[in-house]
Amino acid sequence: MGLVSEQIEVLAGLVSGGGVVVLSGAGLSTESGIPDYRGASGAARRHSPMTYQVFVGDPLARRRYWARSYLGWRTVAGAVPNAGHRAVARLQDAGLVDGVVTQNVDGLHTAAGSGGVVELHGRLDEVVCLGCGVGMSRWALHQRLAEANPGFEARVSGVNPDGDVDLADWAVAGFRTVDCARCDAGTLKPDVVFFGESVPPARVARCFAMVESARLLLVLGSSLTVLSGRRFVVRAASLGIPVAIVNQGATRGDAYATVTVDAPLGRVLPVLADRFGAVRDGAGQLGAVPVGADGVGGPVVVG
Repeated sequence: MGLVSEQIEVLAGLVSGGGVVVLSGAGLSTESGIPDYRGASGAARRHSPMTYQVFVGDPLARRRYWARSYLGWRTVAGAVPNAGHRAVARLQDAGLVDGVVTQNVDGLHTAAGSGGVVELHGRLDEVVCLGCGVGMSRWALHQRLAEANPGFEARVSGVNPDGDVDLADWAVAGFRTVDCARCDAGTLKPDVVFFGESVPPARVARCFAMVESARLLLVLGSSLTVLSGRRFVVRAASLGIPVAIVNQGATRGDAYATVTVDAPLGRVLPVLADRFGAVRDGAGQLGAVPVGADGVGGPVVVG
């Protein structure tokens, strides 16, 4: 049995006890075509994400953001859950996963069928007015932007993790932004937490409560580089709650982990889910999967 298979055996033993809370990051969505901020090496990619301070304080930066997002949104909106997302939902169906805290803004956990998902950094498919607080769908805003910018096209050199694209400044010079349709003047912002912006305290408190009541914290596809996610790992470890990490590459939480699995999530998680309780068929119906005499199943082999 290879090292990865041995690690998955340890992981399966931890998961089999239930009470699992999942903490997921961008690495879980890369197989859905959404890039992450960091490669397997943990090194940041060249893209510099928009900060809250720049977005609010610089109208030209906002125009550049919305022009890039207008084109990049198509990729995010067209993304579908991958095998990893579906495996998490299956583990929840089997009664092993109690909840999901995700750092991702793509909504793919919910689309895969998971319930009780707390989207720590918000959702990219929702927009909020910073003036009156009214919310709207990203699709509705996309239509308004399309009407304000008929024929706007530009050569896209790559989609970024936060749903915008790389465009030259000259390509966005003629792009027109729109304000809130309700208050006529409010600045519209995607309902996500930008860099430099704080996560709402009530949302953080809910996540801590989930972690503190867990029997196992399962980290999926996160380098845990930023404190926003790593703090939950630190809290779990401080309470003696086991931490398991599945990620491609090292993470800043490895020192706290009972087991780490360095392998593609789209391969590991379905194999893990196959060992437990219930699966969804093509019609979305639940049914039993064979398990071993120990209630967990046979040895895991990742091909």
